[in-house]
Amino acid sequence: MRDISRRQAIGLGAFAVVLAGCGSGESPAQGQNAATANRAGAMANFAVGQQFKATEPVNFSILYNNHSFYPIKNDWLFWSELTKRTNVTLNPTVVPLSDYENKRGLIIGAGDAPLIIPKTYHPQEEAFVASGAILPVSDYLDLMPNLKDKIARWRLEPELNTLRQADGRFYLLPGIHEKGWADYSYAVRTDILDKLGLEIPKTYDEFYTMLKAMKEEYPDQYPMTDRWGVPTPGGNLFKLVAQAYGTQAGWEYQHATWDAAAGKFVYTGAMPQYKQMIEYLHKLVAEKLLDPESFTQQDDPAKQKFVSGKSFVISTNAQVLINDYRGPLTENIPDAEIVKIPVPTGPIGEYKIADRLENGIMISKEALENKNFVAMMQFIDWLWYSDSGQEFAKWGVEGTTFTKENGTYKLADDVDYVGLNAGAPKHLQKDFGFGNGVFAYGGPTSLLESTFSEEEKEFQAVMNARKEWPVEPPHPFTEEEREQTSLWETALKDHVTQNTLRFVLGERDLGEWDAYVKELEAKNSTTYINLVNGAYERFKKEHG
Repeated sequence: MRDISRRQAIGLGAFAVVLAGCGSGESPAQGQNAATANRAGAMANFAVGQQFKATEPVNFSILYNNHSFYPIKNDWLFWSELTKRTNVTLNPTVVPLSDYENKRGLIIGAGDAPLIIPKTYHPQEEAFVASGAILPVSDYLDLMPNLKDKIARWRLEPELNTLRQADGRFYLLPGIHEKGWADYSYAVRTDILDKLGLEIPKTYDEFYTMLKAMKEEYPDQYPMTDRWGVPTPGGNLFKLVAQAYGTQAGWEYQHATWDAAAGKFVYTGAMPQYKQMIEYLHKLVAEKLLDPESFTQQDDPAKQKFVSGKSFVISTNAQVLINDYRGPLTENIPDAEIVKIPVPTGPIGEYKIADRLENGIMISKEALENKNFVAMMQFIDWLWYSDSGQEFAKWGVEGTTFTKENGTYKLADDVDYVGLNAGAPKHLQKDFGFGNGVFAYGGPTSLLESTFSEEEKEFQAVMNARKEWPVEPPHPFTEEEREQTSLWETALKDHVTQNTLRFVLGERDLGEWDAYVKELEAKNSTTYINLVNGAYERFKKEHG
């Protein structure tokens, strides 16, 4: 549950000539030659729109992020139908969602990585580049016709350029969307708004006014409690409020933020806009409008407070609104009504801050020596990037889990998914394995919106009317720079995280902001940003 930070576009081609060097130790040509020899099971003329089917049965290992809402089952229709269609059997190494990032690093570091490593969010792949543990996947795009086609048609070059490392290559196959979209926002009790005579807030000033009115009516309660504060304090809340001020925090926090007006990067945790975000959130806590436990409590207590009526506002996304809140809330309070409100706006105005890139796939270096390497890349291209593969991963088997008429999808009557068939005896994710976040993300907007309820379509209509925040320019470090900055980043991130929370909770006075900025400088924030800007200038000079 994370979003990728926004980036400012520059005019680089998606298939710019890449340089030899980093990562695998091979030039692109050497890697492609090695791949050519490993074509067992590959289709001779695999093309856009063609069903991939290996010419012989093949097996590929995959790291599997096991979601607690739909824990993995060996008898899912997804597995058997995937093998039937592609002649591929996947062998998952199962890791709990709660420990996925840590276990992934340990497995890769031990040299035991499966061939396919999904659910990786940029820049997490950078930790594995220097060791050569993962492949420079941009060298092998010619094996992936569906991905190449969508990159060209959807003009994804600026976004892909943000993934490139100092050698000009990228090491993560990202999930891709036709258009940027926003999912995370706040769930609000609209029956309480009606009682108080309030409209849905459009700005964060109105959001504050709403919470204030709720507090006056219910003085013994916190109007808002929040979830997703572990392991990242304020994960979604900080992210959304920071966006409204033009900076990055919470899930989205990166050390460097692009200042378009100045034409350079600045240190995020010291930005005036970052301070403004803190001041807003501090006001909510100080006036007891926001539960101070929001930043440290586990999700279950936060959900329980909300569905029991002890609070009226909480972070959400479309699935969580249905799966976690609506049913339990109406069981406890039959007249309760909730909606996911459009993200409130702030000083930067009517912007939708959403990226067209999703979490993606790393490929283990061991894959290049596998006799089925080309078949594996073709398989990945079909399942994650073809129209038919994306439809399969999301909706399942036509005639069994869904029907389709004139481009409109309909779940089978006995199957539910995100409340589209509430009360149905079977569930698309839990019982069949489709709509699985390991495999189903990205794709055409029509497919994305095919599972949207009418209320979600209304939410998206409001968000889509906003301008999209521009993509920031690439600024990849060299191996030496990454080694140097890695010594600073943890200490800087810890200091920003700890003091952001202290300022918000009132444990540190905001009058000490200048002292806090000097503390960051003592931890090399200025030197860090100088390296970032140097990397930006170098990449711009060398690649466009």
